[in-house]
Amino acid sequence: MHILSKRPSINTQDGDGVKIRRVADFNFLALDPFLMIDELKSDDEQDYIGGFPPHPHRGIETFTYILKGGFEHQDQMGNKKAIKAGDVQWMSTGFGVVHSEMPLADANEGMHGFQIWLNMPASEKLRPAQYQDSTEKPVAEYNLPQGKVRVLAGEFQLHGQHCVGNLNGLAGNGAIADLQLQANVMVSLDAQQEGFLGAYIYKGSVWGAKEGEFVILNAEQVNTLETNNDGAGILLFKGQPIKEKIAHMGPFVMNTQEELQQAVRDYQSGKFGELTL
Repeated sequence: MHILSKRPSINTQDGDGVKIRRVADFNFLALDPFLMIDELKSDDEQDYIGGFPPHPHRGIETFTYILKGGFEHQDQMGNKKAIKAGDVQWMSTGFGVVHSEMPLADANEGMHGFQIWLNMPASEKLRPAQYQDSTEKPVAEYNLPQGKVRVLAGEFQLHGQHCVGNLNGLAGNGAIADLQLQANVMVSLDAQQEGFLGAYIYKGSVWGAKEGEFVILNAEQVNTLETNNDGAGILLFKGQPIKEKIAHMGPFVMNTQEELQQAVRDYQSGKFGELTL
């Protein structure tokens, strides 16, 4: 194993009181091109029932993955989709998006999912928004001798097997996978690149990191994962750092404070469009 650093998630709230665990770095860009990983996990609907009412974004990409339960996504582009267990959803917000994500009425047995933010390069922050999801073309899933992997975006090399997802084009050549491993097994992960490689442990433990912790790995070397009696659930992340200074304020991520203020003015003047509920 080749761990460069390890960091815990922080308990916080977002949206209308939704309880989450968050790993984020908007200052030193240690996760570049990723900015934030939120995990929502609860069997108590009071922890998530408020959902995420209409709100704007500019300059980032949001990536949602659901393991249990589901949300209804709606945006000003006219998209209205139920994102359920096993689904992913990707929005490249560009110039601006107004959207909401509210718990599905039948999601009454708990919720477990993730929202991931990626930075966009300055040259693309003001281009038209884009939207994709997996409701019509399911997430690519591969069986391994040690478990299975869902390639949510991009591609990965796991235990000598080339695993390719159905969704590509994320900022920073971002790639994301859900690796679900059995107890007491060993798997090799070869990023085959220079750049960023990291993992969020959402079940069990690996590399001495436990549930709710994020590890940054050496992307230029083969990394070995070894589970204990509990097995493990791991989100894998890789990408090419954008290496640009950012300015962050709430749902907006730009490059300067002046651009942030312009984003606020554009949103308030209705240039992002309107969400029709």
